[in-house]
Order: sequence, then structure tokens, then C-alpha cells
Amino acid sequence: MMRRRGTRRARPAARGAVEYRLTEAGEDLRPIVMGIGQWGQRWVESQLSLRNLDPSLLMWDMRRNLTPAPLPPHRSTIQFLYPELPEARRNWWLLIDGGDVDLCSEDPGFELDLLVTCSLRTMTAIWMGLATVAGERAAGRLTLDGDPRIARSMQSWLGLSPFAGTERRAS
Repeated sequence: MMRRRGTRRARPAARGAVEYRLTEAGEDLRPIVMGIGQWGQRWVESQLSLRNLDPSLLMWDMRRNLTPAPLPPHRSTIQFLYPELPEARRNWWLLIDGGDVDLCSEDPGFELDLLVTCSLRTMTAIWMGLATVAGERAAGRLTLDGDPRIARSMQSWLGLSPFAGTERRAS
């Protein structure tokens, strides 16, 4: 297996996956990459970002940025259902157990704590900081079924894009 310069293999992750972390050279690039991302969030029209969406990219970013602290200390299983997508890409599960977060594209077989149903566009807008969980629920574009405590705290555990707080200046 070839590795990109700037990353190195870390410890094996759950279910045989491998996690990567940045090398010192990769870490040196972090401020540059983050600066470009902040520039894009500020100046690129958000509607352009909401085209050609990929549920796997969104879900992996959500997994990486999720904040487990607001969730119960026992395992929580949260399913995301994007009804407009083809069956094979429609369902995703986040498994949060303490500080460990795992992502599944196939039903892991655990009892659900929360079912999140919305379009991929809606969830992407929330993740990008262009919309909020409360606002999308009020508009009827997001439904949350299950544990009310997990549903109420979704905005705090969701783990938004690192660029979500960037002030927008694009017209």
C-alpha cells in the first residue's frame, strides 16, 4: 500500500479499518489547508457547495467531528436516513460508545436510540453551519424520532464542519 507524504498509518480502527494521522510535515500544512477552507466558506457561494453531494463524505466528516460528551455514557446508535437517495446510499449509522465513534453503511443490528430523517441537502446545510437543527425541524425538513435527550442535544454533539463558524461574504 502506498501512503501519501504527510500521512502515516496509525492504529487499526474498529472492524478492520485503518485510521491515518498526519505526520509532522502534514501538520505543518494544517494552517494552510484550514486557511483555504475558511476562504472557501467565506467567498464561495453556498448553493454551489450544496450541489453534487456525497453522503459518504458528509457522514465521514460528521464522524470525525462528532462530540461524544453530550451523549449518554452507554452506546448510542443513531441512524441517518436520506429518503431521496438510492437504497444502497440511503442509510447510515453512527455508533458512539464513550469516546469511540464508528460509522456503518450497513445496519449494525443494535437498537436505535435516534432516527434522523431528512434530505442529504438539509443535513449538509446543517453540517456546514448554513442551517440549524432547530430551524430545519421547525420548517419540517428534519425529523428526529427516539430518545428526546439525544434529539434535544443533536446540535451540540453533531460536530459541524471546522469552517461552519466562518463569516460568509459571498453574494
